[in-house]
Amino acid sequence: MRVLVVGSGGREHALAWSVAASPLCDRLYCAPGNAGIAEEAQCVPIAAADTAAIVSFCRRERIDFVIVGPEAPLVAGLVDALAAEGVAAFGPTAAAARLESSKSFAKELCTRAGIPTAAYRRFRDAAAAKAFVAAHGAPIVVKADGLAAGKGVVVAAELESAYRAIDAALVERRFGAAGDEILIEDFLDGEEVSFFALADGKDALPLAAAQDFKRLGEGDRGPNTGGMGAISPAPGLGAALEGRIMDRVILPAISAMREMGRPFKGVLYAGLMLTADTPRLLEFNVRFGDPEAQVLLPRLLSDPLPALLAAHDGVLRRVDLRWKPEAALCVVMAAQGYPEAPLRGTEIRGLAAAGQDPQLKIFHAGTKRDGDRLLADGGRVLGVTALGADFAEASARAYAAIDKIDWPEGFCRRDIGPRGG
Repeated sequence: MRVLVVGSGGREHALAWSVAASPLCDRLYCAPGNAGIAEEAQCVPIAAADTAAIVSFCRRERIDFVIVGPEAPLVAGLVDALAAEGVAAFGPTAAAARLESSKSFAKELCTRAGIPTAAYRRFRDAAAAKAFVAAHGAPIVVKADGLAAGKGVVVAAELESAYRAIDAALVERRFGAAGDEILIEDFLDGEEVSFFALADGKDALPLAAAQDFKRLGEGDRGPNTGGMGAISPAPGLGAALEGRIMDRVILPAISAMREMGRPFKGVLYAGLMLTADTPRLLEFNVRFGDPEAQVLLPRLLSDPLPALLAAHDGVLRRVDLRWKPEAALCVVMAAQGYPEAPLRGTEIRGLAAAGQDPQLKIFHAGTKRDGDRLLADGGRVLGVTALGADFAEASARAYAAIDKIDWPEGFCRRDIGPRGG
């Protein structure tokens, strides 16, 4: 098969690395890719958002299967455009991707399908939103309704933080159209996990779960980011709880989407809070997580390509996946200034020495080549992923590799691992 991966981040590097090992893949391309992905695939200079150019490339190069990594091209209808040209693609249609592009839509689906979630209100007026927050009290959660690159959610511990978040979306217009409407939700207390399942429109196949670390600073302090690290399997998520999540969250969502005429195919990512009484949905995403993909895919023993094809073809019932028993841990290295104004163009050295351990893989999230030099070209730049018999062993491997990377302008959290140990 001739396969194209769309995207340029750490998630796409993990996908390309995983698919490149499949005996079904004869030729692998990535649009646009990055310096690390170039070691796995032929990178082509087409932006992930350039639907017309991607469709034209697939036609010209006789691409058999497209794997869409980021959410924005899915929301923009890339899968729809490829289907119109007879090109098979992994990912939901624009209509189904609304599960991620509109948090209000996702909340309405939860009501329709009986999926446990936090109570919420919707607002377009800042004064009304602030009045509600003042009456409700803190802690409270403020969310931009649309896609905000992982930066549209504020968990406000006090009222002033909530007011600032409301102003950022509705007054300052920091998120553009994505912040035309905001949701204000009850704060949920518990352990947060990311649960992934493949879906083929009618059936769903659970994948491994992960836990990510969204806060910038150690001890889960500082602003939310796209993710500073991840671990898998998710601590405390056994077979019984996984079954409960499938029965109460994933399968009802797939069924409701089908009933609404928006059959969901692709990977459904449920961000969940494990509260004292039941798992409750925080949000749906319609793609692999980043950095969760960097811990899920290294744990996968099975060839991923047949499973992704089965999701597209509607035959997931024929698929069984096997997983490694080892723990996986990913530490994200980011550029100074992230998440607001990351420093670009600084040189990264020492990756060859850092990557010698066969139980370790360094995924590139934001890099580019300048001759022989490797340069930072984004906010989150590298994802150092290690396997181990347990999280302590995986952590020791990952941080030993990080200590060999010569990049003074980069930083990472030093506490990625199970919370409380």
